[in-house]
Amino acid sequence: MKRARLIYNPTSGREEMKRRLADVLQRLDEGGIEASCHATTGEGDATRAAIEAIERGYDMIIAAGGDGTLYEVINGMAERENRPPLGVFPLGTTNDFARALGIPKHWEDYCDLVIRQNPKPLDIGKANDRYFINIAGGGTLTELTYEVPSKLKTMIGQLAYYFKGMEKMVSLAPQELIIKASGQEVIHDEFMLFLIANTNSVGGFEKLAPGATIDDGLLDVIAVRKCNLAEMIRLVTLALRGEHLQDKKIVYFKTDYMEVTSPGYVQLNLDGELGGTLPATFRNLPHHLNVFR
Repeated sequence: MKRARLIYNPTSGREEMKRRLADVLQRLDEGGIEASCHATTGEGDATRAAIEAIERGYDMIIAAGGDGTLYEVINGMAERENRPPLGVFPLGTTNDFARALGIPKHWEDYCDLVIRQNPKPLDIGKANDRYFINIAGGGTLTELTYEVPSKLKTMIGQLAYYFKGMEKMVSLAPQELIIKASGQEVIHDEFMLFLIANTNSVGGFEKLAPGATIDDGLLDVIAVRKCNLAEMIRLVTLALRGEHLQDKKIVYFKTDYMEVTSPGYVQLNLDGELGGTLPATFRNLPHHLNVFR
């Protein structure tokens, strides 16, 4: 019988895993997977739990929560030489990664997917000494994902991000960036934000990086040049339809390595979590993890 370590955030998805835990464990057990649980208790706990699971020789790790929980688990696994397959129960507010990979929303279906034991390789990104599986970025608007209180996300879900986004849009300011990337000329300009996508689903926008795939060895880079509020709203409207990449205010390219610096203070967002500040180097790590999908 296979052994799994289920690392779950008890507050994600309006506490769905707390309600379904017994059912999930029973379904896995009936499928030949003996699972034990770890409920996260705070920031960094999922990372420590993932490291411990590898050290204890579990056959697989299952992350149950939102993109933040997955981010922490990835950072516990990425530098280990022996990386067991990873399962992802999408229980958070946006679940960008799960949406991009078409991971089943219902717990029964995803249990069955894990039970079939057919993990597939995928790329992850590295930003300085941290890892991300879905998105990295910088700029004022990218800060909203980690500024929204967890209690508000639990109460109203995706609307919490929309409310915070409207608040941020009013005070958007450009920042001077210098971007150096493999296969590209140096870009030195003022930008509202930049995004580095590993999948096509970012912040609930399923067409923001339509050409991004999880296993091509490349990162999709999107940067928004200096613009006013009306222009930003227009770009958001275009992005909802996937028609933004040809706009003159957008810089778009693919690369496996990039350096970003700024004379100012720019915070980084990694999978929705605070990821330090510029300067930063970003690289793609091809086929670094095996995920049930």
